[in-house]
Amino acid sequence: MVAGIVAGRLALVTGAGSGLGRAACQLLSREGATVIAADKNYESALETIKTHTALASGANATGDHSAVELNVADSKQVQNLLDTILKQYKAPPTIVVNSAGITRDNWLLKMSEEDYNAVIDVNLKGTFLVMQTFARAMAAASLPGSIINISSIIGKYGNMGQTNYAASKAGVIGMTQSAAKELGKSNIRVNAILPGFIKTPMVDTVPEKVLQGILKLVPLGRMGKPSELAEVITFLASDKSSFVTGAAIDVTGGF
Repeated sequence: MVAGIVAGRLALVTGAGSGLGRAACQLLSREGATVIAADKNYESALETIKTHTALASGANATGDHSAVELNVADSKQVQNLLDTILKQYKAPPTIVVNSAGITRDNWLLKMSEEDYNAVIDVNLKGTFLVMQTFARAMAAASLPGSIINISSIIGKYGNMGQTNYAASKAGVIGMTQSAAKELGKSNIRVNAILPGFIKTPMVDTVPEKVLQGILKLVPLGRMGKPSELAEVITFLASDKSSFVTGAAIDVTGGF
């Protein structure tokens, strides 16, 4: 059996209970990584591990993979997760995928401060906390690593009704590029992916009429699949992208 491109590596994926995070867990495990699926909804994360990850040959139902409950916006929970991982696996993950994200859409003039803060807390601060905590652990252990932050094409071009979301995802791009400059000396690569319209639960809330209008702007004429994002995530996690850092990669079908 041919080893996968991330064989033997430990990977942490946030937002792993559905959509892009679940697809990333699925492909990373298939390519040989041991996966820690983290999500605010523990049952969803457990479902990802039980049903959607490649099972270790001869191992128990979930192999060496594990599911954990995590609110990425809570620094104590993030630190506790690192401590738990170090006890269980004796090393920090060297692949970190920041896929946790939420939307609280509304027009600028109607948006509440609460909805603005909620999106910034999860999408931007949460990405920062996870990246800082786990990059620090990689550097302390002198382990090379790859951090993949999920931004959005909305962070580049904006979108009506999403001033909070656009701000958070634009922030992820700038933060990724800055972190890449700082962490390069520790051989930790940091890249961002900017998905377009991908068939996920988040996009399922978009009205059909609006969706059809959007698809007219996509040269490939369709929404992307989570598995197509997972392919790019896995490439960035592997040594095949060993000279790629500080990049912000559009995966949009040309949108």
